[in-house]
Amino acid sequence: MVRILSTKKLERNQEELLLNAGLSLVQYDAIRIEMSEFKIPQQPIENAVFTSKNAVKAILQKAVEIQNAFCVGDKTAALLEEQGISVKVKAQDASELAMKITTDFSEVNFIFFCGNKRRDELPETLKKHRVKIDEIEVYRTSLQAMEFPQPFDGILFFSPSGVQSYHLQNQMQGTAFCIGETTASEARKHTKNIVVAARPGIENLIAKAVNHFRKETHQ
Repeated sequence: MVRILSTKKLERNQEELLLNAGLSLVQYDAIRIEMSEFKIPQQPIENAVFTSKNAVKAILQKAVEIQNAFCVGDKTAALLEEQGISVKVKAQDASELAMKITTDFSEVNFIFFCGNKRRDELPETLKKHRVKIDEIEVYRTSLQAMEFPQPFDGILFFSPSGVQSYHLQNQMQGTAFCIGETTASEARKHTKNIVVAARPGIENLIAKAVNHFRKETHQ
């Protein structure tokens, strides 16, 4: 039986997508998210940048007033829109978002709500193009290392931090299934055997893994 490790505990309906496909599943939380204490500058904030749902959840706890959001991912955009926050630009990864901002909004000032392990691509690209961006750390990510002596045919990764956490005590085995290109760039430090979801989203990643092993078993 094909063995899958998920570096994030899945919802029941997500587990069933794997189990109903005849795959064996082991899961754990490779990272822990904690909200930070932070101060908000004068409100409303005209233009805010988000590259994760965790940052959105953090500012919702503070009832931050935001006029325009620039974000990564369908789920992040949906969460913002559910709260009545206008999503001006949505991209599939941080590099794409940076490109859209520098192309169409280079004269605009931004506040980037992020975590302590945020990637450099977006802020560095904006600063390189002289786009004014201030950062506010609103959550912290800590790695939860766990050793797995048994091999897996595939491992589901949902963030660069999840890749880092897994490799604290394990070597890469099998195929790394990555939720997006940013996560895949971290996984490439450990393996060339990588499959990236066509679109961000946990269900999309699971579907990619199911289809991958279905094709393998029929070869």
